[in-house]
Amino acid sequence: MGRVDDKVAIITGGAQGMGAADARMLVAEGAKVVIGDILDDKGKELADELGDAARYVHLDVSDADQWAAAVETAVTEFGKVNVLVNNAGIVQVAPLKSLDVERWKKVLDVNLTGALLGIKAVLEPMKAAGGGSIINVSSIEGMRGASWVHSYVASKWGLRGLTKSAALELASDNIRVNSVHPGFIRTPMTKHLPEDMVSAPLGRPGQPEEVATFIVFLASDESSFSTGSEYVVDGGLITDVPHRAMP
Repeated sequence: MGRVDDKVAIITGGAQGMGAADARMLVAEGAKVVIGDILDDKGKELADELGDAARYVHLDVSDADQWAAAVETAVTEFGKVNVLVNNAGIVQVAPLKSLDVERWKKVLDVNLTGALLGIKAVLEPMKAAGGGSIINVSSIEGMRGASWVHSYVASKWGLRGLTKSAALELASDNIRVNSVHPGFIRTPMTKHLPEDMVSAPLGRPGQPEEVATFIVFLASDESSFSTGSEYVVDGGLITDVPHRAMP
């Protein structure tokens, strides 16, 4: 308890899955949270569950005006912004030959440009608060290739790079920027996938709460000397090389 006392966080894609787990764990550790999402019913329900420590705002992360409104809510309701969790993400599944370019653009708008707009929106309030922590939720697909999810892979690689360039520029303002790279996590996005879709060395998919522990760490002052870094949460998946089991 108390690891993020007095912190105020904005979480995108916060109504369900990893974002909701982040919100619950941050509040449990003492933070106030603004939950941003386009899933209004689920977002309001979660904010009601979390009580006075939470507010919900409708937030399409590709819309700069909605970002401004989300930041205003945080500052008006809780007095400041210390933490931004760029968690919102969507995926397009298609082979190259039938890939819809408009859908490609939408994925990049949400997964990459949305994060950029969020970073721009929180800069001044974070500076006013004396610094802060920006946490970009990328993926292990931001560290390798994967067939049929080309726009997702491109956006997550881009977010990994944006993390590093932003970390360098914002260090002098005491704003840290790090990326988290989950593997196969059981969320609404992956609910239709079989349990053995991938073979992580730990032998199972991860749970949203197992990613949220990294979010809390990076939101807290425990990670005060970490910026521009990558935190992989994948059960060892990308460490392994496919091989036959030894007899």
